[in-house]
Amino acid sequence: MHHRRFPVEPCRFLANQPGAVAARSGHKAIAIGAANRSQCAGRRIYVRDLPSGFNADLLATCDDFPILFELRESQEKSLLPFLANHGLGPLTYNRSRSWYRTEPLFFELLFHRRLREYSCLVADPVHADAVFVPYYTALAALPYLYSPTNWNDSGLHGRDLADWLLRGDRPTIWSRRGGHDHFVAVAGSAWDFDNDPDQPPLWGTAFLGLPELYNLTAIALESRAWPLQEHAVPPPTSFHPATVARLEAWLTRARRSRRPLLMLFAGGAAPTGGRPNIASSIHAECDLRPDLCELVDCSKGSCVHEPARFMRPMLRARFCLQPPSETPTRRSTFDGILAGCIPVFFEEASAERQFGWHLPRRRYDDFSVTIPKEEVVFGGRRIVDVLQAIPPARVLRMREAVLELAPTVIYRRHGSSAALRARKDAFDVAVDGVLRRIRRRVREMEQGKDPLLLVDEDDDETWTSTSTSTSTDGHQ
Repeated sequence: MHHRRFPVEPCRFLANQPGAVAARSGHKAIAIGAANRSQCAGRRIYVRDLPSGFNADLLATCDDFPILFELRESQEKSLLPFLANHGLGPLTYNRSRSWYRTEPLFFELLFHRRLREYSCLVADPVHADAVFVPYYTALAALPYLYSPTNWNDSGLHGRDLADWLLRGDRPTIWSRRGGHDHFVAVAGSAWDFDNDPDQPPLWGTAFLGLPELYNLTAIALESRAWPLQEHAVPPPTSFHPATVARLEAWLTRARRSRRPLLMLFAGGAAPTGGRPNIASSIHAECDLRPDLCELVDCSKGSCVHEPARFMRPMLRARFCLQPPSETPTRRSTFDGILAGCIPVFFEEASAERQFGWHLPRRRYDDFSVTIPKEEVVFGGRRIVDVLQAIPPARVLRMREAVLELAPTVIYRRHGSSAALRARKDAFDVAVDGVLRRIRRRVREMEQGKDPLLLVDEDDDETWTSTSTSTSTDGHQ
């Protein structure tokens, strides 16, 4: 059984809350003028006009699954507040301008809202290079995951969407390229949607296993070991600036922060019983050397909506430990990058095999440290010794490389300033990656080759820094 790090959770539609749901508004495709035609060449996106039952109406299913809240073991019994600000969540406090209590589940809503500002939307799918399907996949999975009466029906997840795309509204949009040009955002791990629809269900649903949707590209918060259909993108952090000044103010704080701690681990409590593992080894080292290591207890989801709980400690640490847990990846990786805390990985699946669009694989030695977990757990290698042996000058270079990455792993606020839109963020990098993947698939398909044989060939893109670049967003 696969376990999720980014739980799929329900949320009730707040009809009277301003800015709660982007899906209520239509997508306005602009007429691309002559000045923008070269900029939009190969980048034109058409958004399928799905019935509201595939997105906005799903937000009305909020607190109908008590099993979910039992599994969370948290004090929160409602996710209603986190719909605010088009999925960014409420501000952390009234005077905050860039920090929100962001729920990772609402990545789909956040992404959908940002796509409404995309500067190369087109009204005619014939002219589109890619087609976005605004299906709230994680929300649609709720009945199959948390309602006992539907547990045996997980193979139905997505079948109504497939029927609509292939045989319902304007089926020629799908058939023109066999769905190879369609993509969807998924607020969760691809592992949670990879069941075989013809086999007895385990945990999760069969959304990615449906033959009808196999050509659909999914950008998910975690990919599988064989990402034929999906690619991993960063989960949203809590930082969503709207101006360059706010972004630069934070980066300056992170750059100048004093860092007396060697290393930090923000995660669950120490495992009890069972076989030795990397988490228990980390806890043992930190308990032995509290002068060098700090533990931030994030048990029972206590850190998800409280960024101050872990961001302040991260600003004091030189290295942030990112061990695998139930699944290989951790949202904490990107919180740490934002804080200028150098990530320490213990297996390649935690990031290097996941986020090639946002964390260039050939530059990992520039911004991270890798210590094989087997050497720590079974070989007696001490994490403290490895990190203390890194020369201070190299640590400074690595931190600067981490902070160069930071703007490209956060999702800026919708409606941000023109100057900030000129800098690519996580959304822009994700859209660029999707367009590259679709472009290659379509080319192979047109040449009579199998497009699904192309996996991750172009994920090592050029190092993206904070320098000005063409953004995919337009101002609303």
